[in-house]
Amino acid sequence: MKCLKKILSAFLLLLLWAGFDARAQRIPQIDADRAMAYLTAQTDLGPRNPGSKGHAAGRDYLLNELKEWADDAYLQPFTHKKIQMWNIVAVFGEGEKPVLLCAHWDTRPFAEHDPTPANRKTPILGANDGASGVAILLEIARQLHETPLPYPVVIVLFDGEDYGRTTAEMFLGSTHYAKNPIPSKPRFAILLDMVGDADLSIPIEPFSQQAAPELVKGVWETAHEIGADAFSTKIGPAVLDDHIPLIKAGIPAIDIIDFSYPYWHTIADTPDKCSPQSLKTVGDVTLRYLFTRVSPP
Repeated sequence: MKCLKKILSAFLLLLLWAGFDARAQRIPQIDADRAMAYLTAQTDLGPRNPGSKGHAAGRDYLLNELKEWADDAYLQPFTHKKIQMWNIVAVFGEGEKPVLLCAHWDTRPFAEHDPTPANRKTPILGANDGASGVAILLEIARQLHETPLPYPVVIVLFDGEDYGRTTAEMFLGSTHYAKNPIPSKPRFAILLDMVGDADLSIPIEPFSQQAAPELVKGVWETAHEIGADAFSTKIGPAVLDDHIPLIKAGIPAIDIIDFSYPYWHTIADTPDKCSPQSLKTVGDVTLRYLFTRVSPP
């Protein structure tokens, strides 16, 4: 009888360890080529600045893609100076206090930093500045459809981030969302912006560190765990971005961003400056953090 009990105990222990191993293996990873395809699908539509044909086409493409993977997906409309804009919202799971993953999907209406003066009124294609973060979130949406998390997640693609010449006319979608969070106020937010640079380098953004130090710590430790050397523990430049309205609304938020991008706000912000591996690196760190360090509320 004692021998049988020992055998049963050993068997149960094996099952327990097998369960842990299976859980570890269920952590999804980004398909780099698919993420890159999501990036180029956006740039193929042309510039996506509010009011343009590309903007309307981008809205429809992104909404339809998210409807494919999310439990629910819909538009959050708002206007600025009579120009119609839309945040695009995708919901995974049920319950209050979702985790928010976000990026901006609009592009800059003018390339004011282009080295050629004649190009400075030209809308940019926004391969890195816009499409890269969105591409990762589309691929994360697909992965969450296949491997759901035990807590709710909302993906929001903000409009109007890059609309104006001053900050008074920028971050429009995130400002609207922060005042009107749907489906409910998130417990924290991870913003992805300019994360496709082939020469990827992501320092810690100071406003993020100040507002959500534990979130920064967890994400950067996760990057270290998987050897994502692009995530540097150095403090980078302070960046005004879509995380600021969220922080002001009491939502702990961090900005994962590579601001050392030489093609920022130029017509040279094109897909050839981006890398599938960079998209995969940021996406894998985000997914692993969600699957290993975040518990249900």
